[in-house]
Amino acid sequence: MIKSLTQLVPEQRKDLLLLSLCLALQMSGNALIITSTALVGYALASDQSLATLPLAAQFIATMLTAIPASLLMGKIGRKAGFIIGAVIASFSGVLAVVSIVNGSFMQFCIAAVGIGVFNGFSIYYRFAAIEVVDKDYKAQAISLVLAGGVLAAVVGPNVANWSSGLFSSAEYAGGYAVITGFYVLSILLLSMINFPAPQKYSLSSGRPLKEIIFQREFIVAILSGMMGYAVMSLVMTATPLAMKHHAHAFSDTSFVIQWHVLGMFAPSFFTGSLINRYGLNNIMLTGAFLGVLCVLINLLGHTFWHFWIALFCLGISWNFLYIGATDMLTETYREEEKARAQAVNDFMVFGTVAFASLTAGYLQSSFGWRVVNIGVIPLLVIIISSLLWLRFSADTKPNRLA
Repeated sequence: MIKSLTQLVPEQRKDLLLLSLCLALQMSGNALIITSTALVGYALASDQSLATLPLAAQFIATMLTAIPASLLMGKIGRKAGFIIGAVIASFSGVLAVVSIVNGSFMQFCIAAVGIGVFNGFSIYYRFAAIEVVDKDYKAQAISLVLAGGVLAAVVGPNVANWSSGLFSSAEYAGGYAVITGFYVLSILLLSMINFPAPQKYSLSSGRPLKEIIFQREFIVAILSGMMGYAVMSLVMTATPLAMKHHAHAFSDTSFVIQWHVLGMFAPSFFTGSLINRYGLNNIMLTGAFLGVLCVLINLLGHTFWHFWIALFCLGISWNFLYIGATDMLTETYREEEKARAQAVNDFMVFGTVAFASLTAGYLQSSFGWRVVNIGVIPLLVIIISSLLWLRFSADTKPNRLA
């Protein structure tokens, strides 16, 4: 029977709502970063092919933080870990403002690293969501927390557009001042959430790591998460540069990114229910084919409408694949194996995302928008092939993955 989140006790609903707001603040900051970071890099870097280096540095920091963050939170708990990350982000936001005002590309990259460290902690918001509710509400809890990103779709790009002129001598610095406030507010919200006390498991508890990661479902979950996020990151990171190349106004770029972020998170209100109704594999395949549709639209033209529709489809594609991969992953480990399994997954996912972000600037500046889109086709093929392999495997659990 499909259960509704309205059946949760008030305390659990409150914790999910606060987690959702924390993710909304984090993603609002990320939406602003996505909209403006490549443009800041373009203005500050001596070599324009390095325009996306700060964003890549952010994702590399997220990747390198993923494993220690998961293991640390296994020891000290989710609340302490999340707050540590938000404090680092607050100082990094201040440094970003200073670096833009001073015109320092190196300082800006360091600030991006600090924000990436915060993201290395906050990527576990979705896993924390399933820990504050009963297991029967797992898919819906993940979806509800990610639904907080809908607020980010409204706030992030609009703040980027509005705040770009706050510092008359330093365009875009105002946006980083605003997101510093977001990080401080996150600290206050996190302090009000009742996370379960950490279970003191040793790293040797449970099955060997090799046995966990070589499960068929684990392989498909990690491939779908890696490739789905990489496709989204590669195309999304290159979009502001491509729109600038094709003489679109910054306000148009902000609008396209806004609708992209909306596509990423608005489906979260019903993705969990869709998974329970139609099957995890079917929803993830739908996400992969929406990624293919995005590529086809981008290859057909470069008007405002092409960018808008394609990026919106890309957002929905990411949503179905990311929520689906997270849900699938939680089926592959036991409680005492959680920290290690989640750490490996997010290290692999965000390592791939970091590479995609760095590659985006090089591909866009050297070869153009068409090559960027053609380049993601093999990644989509890998996702579709792995999901079909899982679907037709004899030992697949039909009630979860059909």
